[in-house]
Amino acid sequence: MTLIQHLSRGRDLARTAGDHAADMFGPLLTIGRGLRAHGRWAVKWWGGLPKDRRGPVLLLAVAVVAAVALLPYGPLLALLTLMGSAAWAGRDRAPAPEPAPDTSQLKLGAIYTALTPYLVHESDPSPLYSHGGDFKDAFGSWEFDPEGRLTSLELRYPAYFTDTEPHARARIEHVIHSKAGRSREYRFTWDEETNHLQVSVLSPLPTDILAQPYVTAQGEVVLGFTDTTSTNRMIPVRQGAGTTHQPPVLWRTGPRAGEPHLLALGTHGQGTSTLLRSLALQALAHGDIVVIDGAGTGEHACLVGRPGVHTVETSLHGALAALEWAVNETHRRLDAHNLAKRSGITPPADTVRPLWLLLDHPAELSELAQAEGRTDPQDLLEVPLRHGRTAHITVVVADHLDALPRIKPTVRSAARARVVLGPLDPDLAPDALGAPLDITPSSHTPPGRGYARLGIHPPVRIQVPAAPDPLDEETPADQRDAVIALLPHTDSRTEAPASAALSLDKNPPSARSGPDPDPGPDRAEQQERAEERTGEIATPVIPALQLP
Repeated sequence: MTLIQHLSRGRDLARTAGDHAADMFGPLLTIGRGLRAHGRWAVKWWGGLPKDRRGPVLLLAVAVVAAVALLPYGPLLALLTLMGSAAWAGRDRAPAPEPAPDTSQLKLGAIYTALTPYLVHESDPSPLYSHGGDFKDAFGSWEFDPEGRLTSLELRYPAYFTDTEPHARARIEHVIHSKAGRSREYRFTWDEETNHLQVSVLSPLPTDILAQPYVTAQGEVVLGFTDTTSTNRMIPVRQGAGTTHQPPVLWRTGPRAGEPHLLALGTHGQGTSTLLRSLALQALAHGDIVVIDGAGTGEHACLVGRPGVHTVETSLHGALAALEWAVNETHRRLDAHNLAKRSGITPPADTVRPLWLLLDHPAELSELAQAEGRTDPQDLLEVPLRHGRTAHITVVVADHLDALPRIKPTVRSAARARVVLGPLDPDLAPDALGAPLDITPSSHTPPGRGYARLGIHPPVRIQVPAAPDPLDEETPADQRDAVIALLPHTDSRTEAPASAALSLDKNPPSARSGPDPDPGPDRAEQQERAEERTGEIATPVIPALQLP
């Protein structure tokens, strides 16, 4: 055993011996303190006694001692009495610490006091809220987490409170949010029939879900993920190092969609371009897309030249040409559908293949077009927006929240599916989402966090999956790989007969020796039909791409 180990062991033994000695001699130390206290009291009392009375007092003390000595068991009883008195006098008289104030009571009292000016009326004979009143009369139940933060609260309010007015509700919600803590999101459930308000804290949404293939039905796309109480559907997703089930925000597109077009708004850096990129990756699996980047920042350069991507325009000239082609394509599809219905045949395949028009920051292009005296790109969206459901065309518009007044009323009325990313002022919620927001936003929101509303349904929280620009140098490697894995690398629009022939033929025609064998009448007829079918469903070329 080394010297250090000996010293450590000796230190432990000394500490143990000291603890045992303190426990053993503790009563003696207490009695000793009591005897010293009695001695100090006796000296102080004798010093304050007048000299003419000291003699009789001393004689009385000697008489008492003699009487005690003559009594049976007198000295023993006197000694026990002295020891008991000394033990009582030598006890630890440190005052007990005052109990800490109950933070929950303080917070509830602060909320009650803050709500009183808004929920009391001078003509009320027995007000539920009053200055200096007790919050227990108005608050029915409450819960706090182990850290002392409010998690739920149920309160009553007077019947004369205007709970049907959005501004009155927003004022009460703002007061409770300020007093309960701005770092979390709260959902407010108003019961106008019984005059009750339920406040509940919402748990944070997961932010580590990357772009990936989703298990959805035909025509469904995943906008993001929400709370389990906002939807009754769960889908498997890769989250972190494993697979979990998360509640998605599903948006149905196509002919039977109730909200065929989407309007996404957000503040700078909150993920509107990421949402467009996520939708483009999902749309390319079954359709074609046209991307118009009004900001001209190159956020969607990773889609250039990809199969299924008709064009990615960043200039006003290219945007107008692409949208004019979209208008002509809409008319062509409508004519083909009408002809197919009158003839009782199936419409051509290229007229039912989904086509997505993705516009990022079109308000900037509108200002540029107005300055140059050219057609507003938003005016060209009227035909695709009006007939998009029938023509299998979906329009998605993303722009800044401040640009909402510059978005045309046609776009705002047709795009009934709404997404707002970033902090949202409750006063702007009716214009941005089309309905009041019953959720108070947090003071800090991660990128991709916001709210979604589909049609007449109430707004729900949403977290957009991470789908950043893979060409950005600051993009994390795992997120870049996830986006690149979803980008199409082969032309999925190639017809089945031609693709089958190319996949089964190991040698190209130029590498064969000798003439080709006679295909036969049946084979030749099938090839002629395939060529005719190929010519019918060939995807038209956008005229803008042929301009210098």
